[in-house]
Parts: sequence; structure tokens; C-alpha cells
Amino acid sequence: MYKYHCLNPISEVGLDQLDENYVVTGNAEEADAILVRSAKMHDMEFSKNLKAIARAGAGVNNIPLDRCADEGIVVFNTPGANANGVKELVIAGMLLAARDIIGGINWVQEYEEDGDIAKITEKKKKAFAGTELQGKKLGVIGLGAIGVRVANVAVHLGMDVYGYDPYVSVDAAWNLSRSIHHAKTVDELYKECDYITIHVPALEDTKGMIDKNAISLMKDGVVILNFARDVLVDQEDIVDALVSGKVRSYVTDFPTKEIVGVKNAIVIPHLGASTEESEDNCAKMAAAELRDFLENGNITHSVNYPDCNMGVKGEGERITILHKNIPNMLGQFTTLLAEKDMNIALMTNKSRKEYAYTMIDVDSEVSAELEEQISAVGGVLKVRVIR
Repeated sequence: MYKYHCLNPISEVGLDQLDENYVVTGNAEEADAILVRSAKMHDMEFSKNLKAIARAGAGVNNIPLDRCADEGIVVFNTPGANANGVKELVIAGMLLAARDIIGGINWVQEYEEDGDIAKITEKKKKAFAGTELQGKKLGVIGLGAIGVRVANVAVHLGMDVYGYDPYVSVDAAWNLSRSIHHAKTVDELYKECDYITIHVPALEDTKGMIDKNAISLMKDGVVILNFARDVLVDQEDIVDALVSGKVRSYVTDFPTKEIVGVKNAIVIPHLGASTEESEDNCAKMAAAELRDFLENGNITHSVNYPDCNMGVKGEGERITILHKNIPNMLGQFTTLLAEKDMNIALMTNKSRKEYAYTMIDVDSEVSAELEEQISAVGGVLKVRVIR
């Protein structure tokens, strides 16, 4: 029986994936796993019983990843589960920037009691006319789950699409339309495009990447869209660019004190992944990741440990070891097993920077003594035997 704790409301569609072997607990101290969305976890203390944290969403800046890794806690996220919801809002953002739909709607509401509204509309509508997306150039920075979808839809809208991602995955490349131009540098994308949308994670080398220097390379009247993370765009520089008219419109899903109320900033209250479908998909993926890890030891979509899969656990026992990525770890594990006259049926090891993960299938019972001996090996962070 496994216990799980929810720090935020999690979709019942996802929790339904956890069968009778799982029970919810209101006490995080006794939980084997925690499900979370946006709750801040940096100040939390974690019990030794906690094995995994699953973030129902892509961003994990609310979770202390390094500390979790050091304590042998695997952190999962759900990349791509909310991609369609974000994609649709990005397209909506481009349409809102292309034509002054918001201004037009607000103007109509001001005349809601005017009996001549239909006649007045014909005279005033030109002020909100705007332009079309068809034929415009769109630059997509980051061709992950969301960026690929945005790029492909934009092609179908008749836009000329440029994509930039030096680390594009094989799966993303297969899903990307052949009509999309490959920008060799981000500067090339800046110079060419009328619309620029950014879809990269918030890392040290991406924070503030859209700054005054980047904006200076862009066309006058460019539209910038940010539905990834607020810190990717320098707030002071984007305000200056809006005031000067260099940037025609900035569409963002992240309200900040600097940008709210600035003319030509379209600020949405972080709705990108907030559709019912996205929340259901994220919850289902998070639950599936937790089940596979707790029941089989497999790691999929971890952000602090390497992905590692050895299939469904068979009739024997499976030893899982989270440890530092240092020499001779496997030799020490196999030596301990040999001293107990235990045969290894299957073994795999994966590493990710300073951390590693080993799974070993054995055909006999793992004693508490052996489990303690493995735990005592220098560099081992957490040992679990799945029976």
C-alpha cells in the first residue's frame, strides 16, 4: 500500500489512475509520493519516507530539485501534457495582437445603451481593424512540445515560420512541418520575423534573453509573445520598447508589476495550461509516472535523475539504488550480491551529471541486512526493494 499527498487540488481524472493500492493522506510526513502543481516547496522539510514528487505541469521552479536529488527523492514533471492548451492560447494571443479585438470589444461596451450603436459602429470600426496573420513571418524560439505545435498551426494559417532550437529532440523534429525554415542563429530569427514567440525553459542562460540587445535586432513594430516564463523577457527593456514603439505589442501570460497597465501590453492571467483538458492530462501523466516508479522502479520524465526503464517487474525482487555518479559503484553493488550468493537476472544503470540510478533484478529474497549494506556504500542516497 502506497500513500500519496496532494499539495494542490489535482484533477480526479488523474487520481483515478491510482488504484486500490494507493491511499491519500493529509500528512505529507507519511507520504510515499507528493503531487503538486504550483505550491512552493523550497521551505518544506521532507521525510525519509518520501520517494517521489510529481509536478502536474512542466515548470518545476517551485521545487528544490538539487536538495531532492541529494535526499534520494525523484522529481517528475509532465512535459507536453498541457501543450495543446498553451498552443491554442498562443494563437489567440497572435490574433489579439494583430487586430485590436480587445479595444473594439471595450468600445462597444461603452455604447451598450446607445440605440444607434449599429450606425456608430460602421464609422468607428476602422480604428480597430488591424492586420492579418497570413503572409507574416513568425519566429518560434524553442521547438519542444509547445513550440512545435505553435509552428505547425502557424503554417496552416499561412504564416512564413522560422524555428530556432539548437537542442531540438528527434521526436520534435519528426513532428515539425517541413515548411518551417531552420534559423541557424537566434539573431537571424530576430531580424526576419514580424512575430516572435518564445518557448524555452527558464535557465541561467535563457533568463532575460529577450533584452534591449535582442530587441534592437528586431524589426520595428515587432510583436513578441511570451507564454513560457516571465523571466525570459527583461521587464524594463520590454516596457521601454513598448513606450518607444519599437515593439508594437507584447503578449504575455505572466502579469508583473512592471508590465501591467503598459500601453500595447496584452497581459493574460496565466491561463496557458489552465484548461480542463490540460489539468486532466497533466494529472493523468503525473499519476502514471508515480505508479511506474513506485511499482516497477522505472523513471520517466524526471528532472533531477536520469530516465531509466527496465520494464514491468517480474516475479523476483527488484533493487533500486539512487546514488552519486562516482567510480566503482556497480562493482560494490555486485560484490555485495555475490557475497550473498545471489544471481543477477537483469541490471541497468543510467547517469545524469552528478547523479545516477541503478536497478537490479534478483531471483531470491533481499534481506534487510543486504539492504542496509547497500545503503552503507559511500555515495548511495536511497535504496528501495520492490517485492
